[in-house]
Amino acid sequence: MHLTGKHHTRDFLERIGVYRIPPSTSPFDPGYDPITLEGHLQQSSHLMSILKISMACWMIADETVIRRKVASARAHHVPTVTGGGPFEIAVAQGQLPAYLDLCADFGITRIECGQGFTDMPLPPLEVVAMARQRGLEVQFELGKKHGGAFEGKIVEELIDQGRRWLDAGAVELIVEARESAKGVGLFDGEGSLNAAFADRFAQAFGLGVLTFEAPNKSSQFALLDHFGRDVRLSNVRLEELLRVEIYRRGLHSDAFSRSNLKPRTDAQKAA
Repeated sequence: MHLTGKHHTRDFLERIGVYRIPPSTSPFDPGYDPITLEGHLQQSSHLMSILKISMACWMIADETVIRRKVASARAHHVPTVTGGGPFEIAVAQGQLPAYLDLCADFGITRIECGQGFTDMPLPPLEVVAMARQRGLEVQFELGKKHGGAFEGKIVEELIDQGRRWLDAGAVELIVEARESAKGVGLFDGEGSLNAAFADRFAQAFGLGVLTFEAPNKSSQFALLDHFGRDVRLSNVRLEELLRVEIYRRGLHSDAFSRSNLKPRTDAQKAA
């Protein structure tokens, strides 16, 4: 057979019933070298909802490299968001305006706000207004980093908190899971998902504005198994993005047998 370049993966995926899915995963950059990041952007930018410039690593790396990373993401039409840690420290140190100025000057799209390890004295309306003045969007992270797995009362308090931030103008809510997804947020000490609590968040906010941190294979697969292909995930390592996305599309052996992930047959398409 001659190589003609007339056969394409997108056409084959449609033939086997794979959904066309909007970008639903937010990978994070904990300090990759720029060439590695740019390679992943070339390969997978169409799968990225937003690129998280995570932790405070970007503040101590060579500044020209970080600006290059942000510019590269923008060139691939991928928005960027900073992790919540630097925001919390900036607030605690009385330097939030300077932090927002810095993010805006770097060309970052959005900041993540939260109170995962500090107290938050500023009202949501004030923070969102300050960000908007600088052309920045806001997302808010729900949950404490050192508070352990959620309990029922905490879930309801976080839902109330999330509503206040959405009412103030935040565009997205993130459910905390840190880098382990064990003994934190929706995951118990063994890493098992509390599906009832996950459903409570989804019922309160809908999957369109709610994103679940899923830093490892077990948390990623558990959330996809539970919610199906429409769930939004974050804290996914760049080298794990394609694995998450084949699972989301039912192209992974563990997902193919699941009714909410398996590619559709012609009959199912017609229905």
